Amino acid sequence: MAAAAASAALAAALRERAAVVARQDAAWREALAAWAPLLGSLAGLAAQMRAAQRLAWDGSALGAFGDLRARLWRKQRGAAEALLEQLGGRRAELRAVRDAVGASVAGVLRLYEERAAELGLAAALQRGPRCPSLADALEGLQDVERYYRYLYLESKLFLQCISCDRLADMEALPQTWERILERYKEDVVQGNALLKISLFVDNQQELCCSTGS
Repeated sequence: MAAAAASAALAAALRERAAVVARQDAAWREALAAWAPLLGSLAGLAAQMRAAQRLAWDGSALGAFGDLRARLWRKQRGAAEALLEQLGGRRAELRAVRDAVGASVAGVLRLYEERAAELGLAAALQRGPRCPSLADALEGLQDVERYYRYLYLESKLFLQCISCDRLADMEALPQTWERILERYKEDVVQGNALLKISLFVDNQQELCCSTGS
């Protein structure tokens, strides 16, 4: 039947895309893990820069070195810019994952649009006792793509707001970043979404086997 063939094709595509997400997620986690130490270094540097600003240079022996304060500031600012460049590289890695997952999800949705007439709405919405519908599985895949897209955008805006002119904010970067991550429950999103896909795909395999026998 056309509906069965369309459902099997979509199940195969979902299985393939779930594997893509799993591979990309490893790269995503590696990139995210690198943020905390870099942000910690920036926060420590900001604390040093603030301490240098509070120092009474003219009233100390350091006042004899007229350009020392300016040279120290340039050195610290250069170190901050180097850390920001490293964070920019990690952000690029997040963007690559976002793009790969986005393209993969778009491919499945395109296939669904092409086979929707064969499949029929009722078949797309049909759930089993322990099996989500195709619509549930597609929704789960879109939830995963949305997670990567939204958190990438947050990371981009986060980096754009970092400035050596706002040292108090820079010193609080690790805590600010943790609050952002807290808003995105990766394990919940990934777990629920991939479980839906796995259950749907497994059910389709069982149906194919029973039909074949």
